[in-house]
Amino acid sequence: MRVAIIENMPFTQHGLVGVALRETGAEIDVIRAFAGEPLPTDIHDHDALVVFGGEQNARDDHTHRYLPALAGAMKGFGDAGKAVLGICLGSQLLARAYGGENLIGAAPEFGWRDIALTDGAKSDPVLGHLGRQFISFQWHDDTFTLPPDAIRLAENDIASNQGFRVGRAAYGMQFHFEADRPVVEEWIRLFPAHVERKEPGWLARHPEHAARHGPEAEAFGLEIARAWVRQI
Repeated sequence: MRVAIIENMPFTQHGLVGVALRETGAEIDVIRAFAGEPLPTDIHDHDALVVFGGEQNARDDHTHRYLPALAGAMKGFGDAGKAVLGICLGSQLLARAYGGENLIGAAPEFGWRDIALTDGAKSDPVLGHLGRQFISFQWHDDTFTLPPDAIRLAENDIASNQGFRVGRAAYGMQFHFEADRPVVEEWIRLFPAHVERKEPGWLARHPEHAARHGPEAEAFGLEIARAWVRQI
């Protein structure tokens, strides 16, 4: 199993997605697209594609010129029936690729938050086993409209499109299910001023939040990661 992972900013953490891939012995090709490394051009070279988050938005083509090509690569993998996973920015790019509208700055959300599954998720092989509600970490400002022919899988009161699937196994997840507590700790170590601007006082409350929500979010996150890897 060979998987291409696209990183859109320095210090990208693979978290629980990395755990699930390593469990299977997957061969991982990390592509630092933000640094100019070339994107996959032949879908036959990889069995699956993962696109992680980033500080840019999904329409920042003027500063990140590779974004249209990355959206096209995601659609190419998805149209071929291969497993695709877009997280946060990756989900916004997948929505763009399949005709959704990117809504910049329309849904700011941060911290561990509840997410509800839709009726459309009941039979989904990745999210359908989670029950009606779960918790995951969030860090985003943007959202998107549901692409035509996509199935809405998850939602909350901030963003109605928290998760969706197009075709067999192309998944967009707005929430950071990959983010276990060490990943969150690394993020706040690297970007404390940004965190404080988004949620004043959150840094001081972080240990309490992590102890209360971290274990449950990690259990759900690893279930999601393993279920997606099984789609490869």
